[in-house]
Amino acid sequence: MTEADARPRFVADGMLGSLARWLRMLGYDTAYEKDMRDETIISMAASENRHIITRDRELAKQPGSLMVESDDLEAQIKCVAERFQLTFDEKAIRCSACNGPLADLPKEEAAGVVPEGALESNEAFWRCSSCGKVYWKGSHWHGIMDRFRRLNLV
Repeated sequence: MTEADARPRFVADGMLGSLARWLRMLGYDTAYEKDMRDETIISMAASENRHIITRDRELAKQPGSLMVESDDLEAQIKCVAERFQLTFDEKAIRCSACNGPLADLPKEEAAGVVPEGALESNEAFWRCSSCGKVYWKGSHWHGIMDRFRRLNLV
């Protein structure tokens, strides 16, 4: 079993889209679709060995589920991080949009895909293996890392 296989995996209900994106940035495989039915969430959790994270009291009764009480995003991240002992892993970051794995993208292939300023000021780029979205450590990266530091996740 690889280290990535040992990391908890999640499925989030329709009320936790922002939390799902942040768990992906933290490096955790987090399935999420806004209109996913409870039956689908339960089935996915069972068949893919995922923990359910939810704001729904009935859904939270499922084995391995976590009821997220707060509306505040940082409180939600902290709740999940404390329950599952999560930490940031830069090598495990997933696509915040679709949850796909990220793959290294050579700088020459990023040319014409990313803004010129990003190309000039970065050496490392990543592309989502599922949706094709391209990532780099732009100004937003500092804000993401500041939030993770505030939450003691790095």
